[in-house]
Amino acid sequence: MKITDRKLEHLYVSKKYDVESSATGFEDVSLLHRALPEVDKDSVDTTTVFLGKELDFPFVIPAITGGHPKLRDVNRRLALAAERLNVGIGVGSQRAAIEDGSLAGSLEVVAESAPNALKIANLGAPQLVEGYGVDEANQAIDMIDADVFCIHLNFLQEAIQLEGDTDSDGVINSIEKLSNELDIPVMVKETGAGISRPVGRLLEDAGVDAIDVAGLGGTDWTIIESIRARNEGNRFKESLGQTFSGWGIPTVSSLLELDVDIPVMASGGVRSGIDIAKSIALDADVAGVALPLVKPATENIDQVTNYLNRLKEELKIAMFLTGSKNISELKETPIVITGKTREWKESRSL
Repeated sequence: MKITDRKLEHLYVSKKYDVESSATGFEDVSLLHRALPEVDKDSVDTTTVFLGKELDFPFVIPAITGGHPKLRDVNRRLALAAERLNVGIGVGSQRAAIEDGSLAGSLEVVAESAPNALKIANLGAPQLVEGYGVDEANQAIDMIDADVFCIHLNFLQEAIQLEGDTDSDGVINSIEKLSNELDIPVMVKETGAGISRPVGRLLEDAGVDAIDVAGLGGTDWTIIESIRARNEGNRFKESLGQTFSGWGIPTVSSLLELDVDIPVMASGGVRSGIDIAKSIALDADVAGVALPLVKPATENIDQVTNYLNRLKEELKIAMFLTGSKNISELKETPIVITGKTREWKESRSL
């Protein structure tokens, strides 16, 4: 199957089937309610700065779609929403558009529709092993006029995928090279299995400027690849996907795992403004929501903006109810951790 068709099939499966895990850990985290907030809710300031760009609230639309002519309108709606609400936006893998320039238009629309928003270019780690380097990264950056270049780590998905590439030898050296040679910040993101403390430190030492934990709890790519395998009649790969569904580090545990002095993004099962507030209290700098935006983005721009506005208002109320006047104060708000997340924290001596 061509890469472009695979990207379209991923979106179709995500929209039609239940592909979510449920082990985020957000249910184990409580923000301490403040009965006397001593704050005017209307004055609560949700703005923040992430990788050099001011955002109206700490949110980035994560990578959702790559290059395909049928996805142009999806990318356009997401970009328009990012521009209107002044939040960040990432795109899916740009590999197909680099290999076939005729597909670039479906991603270039992001630069056209969101000229002022924080834009994040994207290539997969397996492509670095295949020989992609600074030239290809700059092609991806120029394609969407990106402010940040992101490398996504999706080796769990690759291990299940029918067309998967499982050679990860040398990836960290390639990441370090790009971090040193690109003119814009470099971010590394997982794709649903989380980042551990040792890997976080390895990435920081390699010079990356930010990490997206993209933990277990949101879109489970093993489920998506298992469904694709079943639809192709490949029972072996289907079974592998079922076995490894649920593999990884839950999003909250991954936030606890990280001990780095660079910005952190929380994604993977973030589903409300309260989850965003919890992420910030757990020392993330921004958060992202992908799967719930898929359906709105395939329909109309108002549905996308309405969803994002709801997230922002939920975050603002959570800040008000914890007495947090701004994002800096939210980072200091007390939290209570219980359940499996507490067990993880204690077991790992975090």
